[in-house]
Amino acid sequence: MSAEANTEANTETPVCSAKGCRADAVWVLAWNNPKIHTPERRKTWLACESHREHLSQFLGVRGFLKDVVLLREWEETSG
Repeated sequence: MSAEANTEANTETPVCSAKGCRADAVWVLAWNNPKIHTPERRKTWLACESHREHLSQFLGVRGFLKDVVLLREWEETSG
């Protein structure tokens, strides 16, 4: 779920992408599946403090994880 698509009209606080979690997102996990995405493409998942490590490991084991950045920093550099 992308950082932008995860909020309703970008007015609500972004929430964690972990299944069933509704906690506020703190982290952006930027990833890329090299079998289907160009090298520069970055998809994003959002994570709360509790799920950052789990989601990072899930993507890392598959070789997809490219970067983990604080949400506020991601918004500053992307916006």
